[in-house]
Amino acid sequence: MDHNKFKIINLFLCICFWAIQGTSSAVTLSGLPNTVHVPENSPVGVVANFTVTTTGGATVPMGSPMIINSNPLSTAFEIRKISSICEILITGNPILDFETAPNTFNLQIYVEDSKGDTDLQVLTIVITDVDEPPVFLDNLENQAVSVYIAENSPQGIIYTVLAYDPENKSLQYSLQPTSYPFFISAGKGSIISTKVFDYETDPQSYNLLVKVGDGTTPEINGNITVYIVNTNDNAPIFTMKQTTFTIPEEQVPGTIVANVTAQDADDFNYVGKLIFSINPTDYFSIDPVTGIIQVAERIDRDAKPLRDNPLITVEVRVIDSPKGGKSSSMPITFNVTDINDNPPVCDPDTYRPQVEETAVINTRITTITCTDIDVDPKNNQFIFTDLSCNACNQTFALNPAFAGNIVLTGSLDLEQPNNPLEYTLTVVAEDITAPFYKDTAYVYVIVLPVNENPPVFYPAIYNFSVSELNGQGTMIGVVNATDKDIPFTGITYSIVAGGSSLGYSNIFWIDPNTGSIQLMTEPDYETTSKYVLTIKAVDNDPKDPKTATAVVTVNILEANNEKPMCTPNYYTLTIPTDLSPGTNIQRFQLTCTDRESPPTAFRYTINSGNINNHFAFSPTAGSNITRLILAEPFDYSGGLDKQWNYKLVVFITDDNQLSNGIVETGTVTININVVIAGLTTVSTTTPPSITYIHIAKNVYATTAWYVPFVITLGAMLLLGFLGYLLYHLAKFLSTKDLSCCTPKPDKYKEPLIQNTNKAKKEVVMELTKVNTVFDGEAVDPVTGKVYEFNTKSGARRWKDTQILKDPQPIKIESSELVIPVLPSSINEGKGRIGTANGQKTNSNGVKAEQKRAEKKNAFGPDPKSLLQNPAGQSTEGLSPLPTPKKKQEGEPKPILIKGDLSEV
Repeated sequence: MDHNKFKIINLFLCICFWAIQGTSSAVTLSGLPNTVHVPENSPVGVVANFTVTTTGGATVPMGSPMIINSNPLSTAFEIRKISSICEILITGNPILDFETAPNTFNLQIYVEDSKGDTDLQVLTIVITDVDEPPVFLDNLENQAVSVYIAENSPQGIIYTVLAYDPENKSLQYSLQPTSYPFFISAGKGSIISTKVFDYETDPQSYNLLVKVGDGTTPEINGNITVYIVNTNDNAPIFTMKQTTFTIPEEQVPGTIVANVTAQDADDFNYVGKLIFSINPTDYFSIDPVTGIIQVAERIDRDAKPLRDNPLITVEVRVIDSPKGGKSSSMPITFNVTDINDNPPVCDPDTYRPQVEETAVINTRITTITCTDIDVDPKNNQFIFTDLSCNACNQTFALNPAFAGNIVLTGSLDLEQPNNPLEYTLTVVAEDITAPFYKDTAYVYVIVLPVNENPPVFYPAIYNFSVSELNGQGTMIGVVNATDKDIPFTGITYSIVAGGSSLGYSNIFWIDPNTGSIQLMTEPDYETTSKYVLTIKAVDNDPKDPKTATAVVTVNILEANNEKPMCTPNYYTLTIPTDLSPGTNIQRFQLTCTDRESPPTAFRYTINSGNINNHFAFSPTAGSNITRLILAEPFDYSGGLDKQWNYKLVVFITDDNQLSNGIVETGTVTININVVIAGLTTVSTTTPPSITYIHIAKNVYATTAWYVPFVITLGAMLLLGFLGYLLYHLAKFLSTKDLSCCTPKPDKYKEPLIQNTNKAKKEVVMELTKVNTVFDGEAVDPVTGKVYEFNTKSGARRWKDTQILKDPQPIKIESSELVIPVLPSSINEGKGRIGTANGQKTNSNGVKAEQKRAEKKNAFGPDPKSLLQNPAGQSTEGLSPLPTPKKKQEGEPKPILIKGDLSEV
């Protein structure tokens, strides 16, 4: 309502109030204007003053006068009383905004004195509009805004200034400085970039001043800082100029051969921003951070493929980010030079030429052949020198000099007493350049004499003895034969019989030149205690050699030469860290044997690997069986133990002092892996021809009796829970019909229809009528007939009613039963259904209903359709019908028997 109407209503209320009081008011509000105009957004302050006067000694209590029923209701004004003068104040809550708050407030000023007299006046406050400057709607109102632009970003809008004018005036936007590559849409406030920025060349930040004005009020300002964000837009480039390096072969791995340098225009200010790699890595490696190329493995210039081509070319790649960065590649070539690192090699290095004693001077004895595989010709040239021969009296020489030809320069006549039967010569092949590597060839010149007399042994029978402790190379004795031929042509000795044993064809060796008999292996007294050898002496006549034989008896002296043999001799064990001291570690034991020592002669010591003395054997001596025990506990938590894998080398010695106090020692190696308690380690050890499989099992202390108890209890509870679930699952499934197969009828219920194949005999079944209440009905989907059923017990019977339409029902008097025709064989083919009384049913209706049922469910009628009657009642307990088979031509129809069937 308007102001005048409001004043009239107030006046009317006052007149009524005076009339009720029956006397004039003793309290009066004076000086209160009718209307006050207040500019919008005025601060807290006084908008009007008035006074309160009373008569008759009345007073104005606290809280009066007051504003009641302001229109609209607002807390923007309040009354403050100072003595008899009252002030109407703006509270500032809410702020009086012309655009958002009401423009007019009607305040009812009410006063009541101590005698109950009252006065009421209305003050109208009108809010007047004031032209206000624009206001930012975004963060520019309170702070500077940061805008980030990725370098190479396309030109376009980077930021839009949000502002509004309280008076809805059109705003004008401007941007300073105007020289920057940005401008602002004067009418929309969109700041647009005018160039594509490059972090590497352009300034990395810009400070912008945004001004917004409405044309009448002062402009407002906002600060925007634009940062250019660096991106990986530049591939690194190589700064090195040299790409070919010459290095000598055979450099030590780790030798620095080159230093690859590169730089990236994108400076992200972190170390290792460039990552180097090299391919292939056959000969060189590169530091991924510094780019230093080092020799990775031996470089042999003399071997292929470098022998054919000394150049090694690798590709060095630099990338500025491990994942998805930009990269550059550059080939680097290394020229591998040859050095003189190979000596001449004489192959063969031993020569045995045979020369007759009648050979003439300058006869070529042999030619030495040597080679040098160095590639560079200056490194593969050599000469022959230093031909030497003891007691040769200058019988041989190199001809020509520094060549490999050895010629005869003296006489080989054996009639001369100083001429030997064999000459030993050495020739040196030496490089012509530093470091002058050398190789030596050996020449054994054999002089062939003339043979006249056979050799003769003296004596003809020999007896020698040797201990079984003696091994290979032990000399047993010497046999000697002489030849009367002059010159002496030499005799060659050999063993022709009697030395076979221990799987060897001969355990003895005789020096063919001296007749010295030596052992080729240790003899075994327990196997053979005596050998009878036949020694043959042959003179060295190449054309007509002559021979002689001698008998040598070798007696083997018994001694302690058998080492203890233990099983196993190599094993791996795994033990927990909390194993108790004194425990036999995984029941491990050694079983030792020695053919020459009794079981009580063994002693066991751990030679090495027993750090902190954790392990010991029990017993340590006096038995051929001992067990490995934990002697000291492990202390990994305290820092005493730091070793987790122990390799124990165990010595087993015997105390058999059969001969000269010799003690034999056997060795067993045991690897022990210590694991954290509760873990299981399975290790297998496979020594030659023997396979040991060690199965480690968890063990626990006897005090931990609760472990098997908890496991057993948990297993029993789990089995009980599973049995409970299986029971309820079986119970649930027994009440459900499965569509995948035809369920069997209940024990005491017969199916309404049974269809079998190739019936050959008929069986009449009896049904005894019981007084059962059938409270439900349903239609058989196969025959189309109506049957009744009991909803609780599931009992069923055909209903005494006519079948509607197709198929035609047959009315029954008491009960009807389809006589099932039992098949003569379960696996026979298609069956038939016949009638007992020859009555013909409506086969067309049955066939149509069967076809519809077969289309609906190929495995039989839907059991769920039999569980609901026409009235929607439950049919729980009703057995599903058997699966109908597709009717064949010539099949008889079902038989329906009427009447009370009491016998089969």
